[in-house]
Amino acid sequence: MSLKLNAEYLRQFITESEYENFESPTITAAKRLQEDTEKCSQPVGWVDLPKTFDREEFARIKSAAEKIKKICEVFVVIGIGGSYLGARAAIEFIKGENHNVFSGESPEIYFTGNSIDSDSIYELLEICKNKEIAINVISKSGTTTEPAIAFRIFRELLENKYGKDGAKERIYITTDKKVVPGTLKEFAENAGYETFIVPDDIGGRYSVLSAVGLLPIAVAGCDIDQIMRGALDACKDFDNFDYASNDCLKYAAIRNILYSKGKSIEIYCAYSMSFRYIAEWLKQLFAESEGKDNKGIFPASLIYTTDLHSLGQYVQDGKRILFETVILTNKPRHDISIPKAENDIDGLDYISGRSLSYVNSKAFLGTVQAHCSGGVPNIIMELDCADEMNFGYMTYFFEKACAISGYILGINPFNQPGVEEYKRNMFIHLGKPGYEHK
Repeated sequence: MSLKLNAEYLRQFITESEYENFESPTITAAKRLQEDTEKCSQPVGWVDLPKTFDREEFARIKSAAEKIKKICEVFVVIGIGGSYLGARAAIEFIKGENHNVFSGESPEIYFTGNSIDSDSIYELLEICKNKEIAINVISKSGTTTEPAIAFRIFRELLENKYGKDGAKERIYITTDKKVVPGTLKEFAENAGYETFIVPDDIGGRYSVLSAVGLLPIAVAGCDIDQIMRGALDACKDFDNFDYASNDCLKYAAIRNILYSKGKSIEIYCAYSMSFRYIAEWLKQLFAESEGKDNKGIFPASLIYTTDLHSLGQYVQDGKRILFETVILTNKPRHDISIPKAENDIDGLDYISGRSLSYVNSKAFLGTVQAHCSGGVPNIIMELDCADEMNFGYMTYFFEKACAISGYILGINPFNQPGVEEYKRNMFIHLGKPGYEHK
């Protein structure tokens, strides 16, 4: 089990002296993260989480997951941003994008509360008709508009179907630890819902290895013990300041070297459809962490070879402000051989008998060579396979690299002040009490 950085396709873009010039700021950034962790001066509880996580709550998560599996056919996860992206990324990475079709003993899992799209919520309500359901609401305050609306709708559905006493056995709340008047925590306590903790010292986009992500992931039938073991391995592997051997430091440095050379867009790409939500989680992680003070690398994502037939043209020949971070798995969950046909009308006989993973690997080689020759640097991240330990390891790697990269950039990677602007304007237009004077 490992995640390895392959810098072979960066040679023509980054010189040895450029690597050396970024050694000092990278190590300084890593030491600052360590100091912040020791002083608890930033929300960096995720740094030591694989070592210090609450074992009692972890056991409750596993117990609740087993109960949910027994009582429901559909499990609805209500949250937005970091309250759902990490869990969805894990489930699709480990179980595949069609996990609901092959759910086995686990319920189908759907995510809502991440938009205000009435069609989407209506369709999910239709899916829930005549099925046994349970929900998990993930929100610190309980007042974020999108999940709060969804919770109202699905709480009413549950109470109409099971009554208030029956509904409380099917509603799970992940929220703040403290009971403060007017918060979701107080509401959940009064209603008798089982609650789990959104840690005070961990921001949403860094929270997938807490109860925020672990309960839905466990309900999906994934082994969360293995996920935490993978994260612990990464925590140990990257707990040093060896610039030459620490891939976490190296990745943070490479991103900033390329940014200093005008490469302002990073494309996260993979050759597997099950990576789609890994990329969505990465986009939130890096965009919210780095996009401030008129700085930051803009994160985008593509799935190859699909997107080579659309956006691939721009990547190859468009404005030279791009670089790619490619996440490769050396072993797919399943493989298929290409059959031999009676005739060769499609011209595929030359690869009959070959596996799809073999063809995919050659597509990668052809693509990376083409993009590099077209002026697009490629950072290659190689994973052994798409399992729980690799997910935990990869998650921790990117979280730590993101924090260090933000410090190199000279910004605070743990706040997101710009997110509040649209909310303020929306509340004005909705006529929310307290916003009249604005």
